[in-house]
Amino acid sequence: MTEVGIDGIEVRTGKLKLDLAEEFAPAQGDDPEKYTKGLGLNASSFPDVYEDIVTMGANAAYRLMERKGLEPEDIGRIDVATESAFDHSKPVSTYIAGCLEQRYPGTFHHANKGERKFACISGTQALDDAFNWIRAGRNRGRAGLVIATDTALYERDDPGEATQGAGAVAMLVDEDPDVAAFSVEQGYGSADETDFLKPDQQFPSVDGKRSVQVYLARMREALEDFESAGGDTHPDNFAFAPFHTPFPGMVSKAAVLGYRHAIRGTDVEEELVEEIGRQPRREAFDDDEAYLEAVTEYTDALAETDHYRDWYARTIEPTLTVSREVGNWYTGSVHLARVSGLLYAAEEGMDLTGKRLLVASYGSGAQAEIHAETVQEGWREEVGAIDIMDRVADRTPITFEEYEAIHDVHNRDEETDMEPLTTPEEEFVFDGWGRMGERKYTYVE
Repeated sequence: MTEVGIDGIEVRTGKLKLDLAEEFAPAQGDDPEKYTKGLGLNASSFPDVYEDIVTMGANAAYRLMERKGLEPEDIGRIDVATESAFDHSKPVSTYIAGCLEQRYPGTFHHANKGERKFACISGTQALDDAFNWIRAGRNRGRAGLVIATDTALYERDDPGEATQGAGAVAMLVDEDPDVAAFSVEQGYGSADETDFLKPDQQFPSVDGKRSVQVYLARMREALEDFESAGGDTHPDNFAFAPFHTPFPGMVSKAAVLGYRHAIRGTDVEEELVEEIGRQPRREAFDDDEAYLEAVTEYTDALAETDHYRDWYARTIEPTLTVSREVGNWYTGSVHLARVSGLLYAAEEGMDLTGKRLLVASYGSGAQAEIHAETVQEGWREEVGAIDIMDRVADRTPITFEEYEAIHDVHNRDEETDMEPLTTPEEEFVFDGWGRMGERKYTYVE
């Protein structure tokens, strides 16, 4: 059966950079290591005055289409995943299609367009939709364009404020992909939770401690479900394991729990017996409290072993490099982690063709998904064309005072007149309001 997966990727970051150690921490009266060590973040990306989820998504999609030599007739569906949408009816995908049509003689009138919402996991769900559409034979030779785009803003002085970020990841889903082919096996962990939500509001209401617990619980369920579907989870069988990354510090919590689960009953657990013993089994304990205490002690000991640290440095750490510099991108977060790992592999001269990725997606509310991907022969050329690190380096640094102003620009409850801090060039930009309150966009040469 023909493989289906990601044929190309393009990434767009907001043009402004807030340094957390030099600007944010002093203004908050905090030790910089609270952010650089605790959260694992160095900087956040923000959109300039003329940028938003549409411009970032459209610019990423346009560069991807141009690089792949595509025309509108080659695209059969455009799916946008976002939790930053500004309209409860008209999807962001229509705005992005309208932008792209400014640059091509043809139209996307034939393409199915939609907007996916399930917090941060919706980018992966949109990939699933495109995969299923192609495997069902309904694509008529056309590819799917999946765009995860978000401006992850929190209310000022919210505990999550330092994790903010803005950017878009555009992915082309097609047969015989050049980057990665998706596994058929999937695993899910899903429950009705209120860890993070936006009930008719722009900024999230977050129970931070609860959110971490829910994230970890759903990830465990998804791993178990993936295994029940026949999925392999042995940690040594994957080159990278891209996680949903609201901030790298959370991934470090999830990774050790996932590793503990994955090595249970394997050769790795046996190799560690002399050092830290076997994992506790529930049947060996009289009550849950004693069992959970033993599991916690084992996990803490596992995290200190060279075996685990080597695995983490090899399989997880490379996926966090980009996120450390740009912050949380919500729906794009796990897909940015994939890009980060592939960029690292290319820079290190690794041969990834035929190697596997274990992708762990999550969305508050709450759902996790685990699936595997097999890296394809054209991955190096495709990854080499992504210029995200150049764009990260080219961002314009802003002061804390400028951050306060740009935050107000993108706060829908504020009316702030601010001059752009950068100059647009060869990109789509926000260009004011239409007669019905819609947002308008144009391309600047």
